[in-house]
Amino acid sequence: MLPTSTALLLIDCQLAWDDPYWGQRNNPGAEGQIALLLSAFRQQDRPIIHVKHNSMDPHSPLHPTVPGNAFKPESMPLPGEMIFEKHVHTAFLGTSLESYLRDHAIDRLVIAGFITNWCVSSTARMANNLGFKVVVIHDACATFAFEDPFGEMVPAELLHRVGLTELHGAFATVMATEDLRVML
Repeated sequence: MLPTSTALLLIDCQLAWDDPYWGQRNNPGAEGQIALLLSAFRQQDRPIIHVKHNSMDPHSPLHPTVPGNAFKPESMPLPGEMIFEKHVHTAFLGTSLESYLRDHAIDRLVIAGFITNWCVSSTARMANNLGFKVVVIHDACATFAFEDPFGEMVPAELLHRVGLTELHGAFATVMATEDLRVML
């Protein structure tokens, strides 16, 4: 069972990820799994924290002045749920997230969201480095295909799996939504 000191931390669940700008994505079911996690945490009256990425690039689909900056409907925050806004990959830099967690005696984080090998990974690694216990929900995260330094496209599913593999054991425990839900 997860202790009551566990919070759900949703990373960048924003409309921008639906923009064709990003290209091919893996795990089209991530939003559904995120909705299941939210429902489970809400039913248990556990802490829920939303993180929003506000890109500094005015041409980005994540810039605060464009519709893509809004939260996805499946992960829309409810009144009373904390929201932290960031400009970099990790949710811990330039925000008061760490002090909020410590002030509320939260020492464990269940992390899900976008994108696996960028902001989810950066936040999970930093959380672990700061002493928090971390679980990353693999089927509630997604990423995109990206060009490698040699000019070849790396498939989204491969990047997703490698990103999770790098986290598992060293920085986090990686598990499925359903496995986490039975622990609540």
